[in-house]
Amino acid sequence: MILVTGAAGKTGRAVLEALAQTGQPACAWLRRSEQAHDLPATDTVVGDLANARLWKEACHGVDALYLICPNMYPRELEVGRMAMEAARTAGVKRFVYHSVLHPQTEEMPHHWQKLRVEEEIFRSGLPFTILQPCAYMQNVVAYLDDIVMKGRYVVPYNIRARFALVDLADVALAAARILTEAGHEGAIYELAGPANLSSEEIAQAFAHRLQRPVEAVERSVERWESSANAGGMPSETIGYLAAMFRYYERYGLIGNGNVLGWLLGRCPTSFAQFVTRVVPV
Repeated sequence: MILVTGAAGKTGRAVLEALAQTGQPACAWLRRSEQAHDLPATDTVVGDLANARLWKEACHGVDALYLICPNMYPRELEVGRMAMEAARTAGVKRFVYHSVLHPQTEEMPHHWQKLRVEEEIFRSGLPFTILQPCAYMQNVVAYLDDIVMKGRYVVPYNIRARFALVDLADVALAAARILTEAGHEGAIYELAGPANLSSEEIAQAFAHRLQRPVEAVERSVERWESSANAGGMPSETIGYLAAMFRYYERYGLIGNGNVLGWLLGRCPTSFAQFVTRVVPV
């Protein structure tokens, strides 16, 4: 049995779907029972990830654990420690942690927090694998209405900053392989797309697919913060994201797709392939 936390989120669901393709039974950890609808899981755990007692129950009889916390979760280190303790006690054979590309970046607090979890994993004595994915191509879908209707791809950072965006479907397939086969113990895998693209190039990929102009537009982080505040986004989340955007402004998020290509046995999905998949014409 494989336990997947954060199973109702886009990453957890994708990993469950990839595991289902292998025929491997999986247990989905959910915050609420109603989230189990249509999930490809043979069992569920329902409750708060920060519940130490529930961790002990959830890990009983589990062979492998895929730990993913909610995005920018402030208690990630605490939850990571609970998960490690429960996994040790239960004799979990594979502990796979969903981290992030370049967790060493202190200027991005949610990246830095994941590095703290990685350090705890090294001390845990568990047979571990750490996955460090770049930002998902799927994140761009949030901008799709503006791209299609207005011909504008608006981002709160330098439109020339470059990113190794990765297809979540590729990340999930790699995770499923790591969870179901031997030989990945002690590995840290950076999971990036095959090219480092600027927002200008991302806009061009949409323009090619739509056969009409799409412009990449930069707006200030301050304007983004004002809009996020007006929309009711929690202040802590705004702080994390604003710090991330300021980092992106200067450095982007550069990666290399070779490791993911090796895990997949093929070249990772290109952004052009992704756009063809998500934008009907």
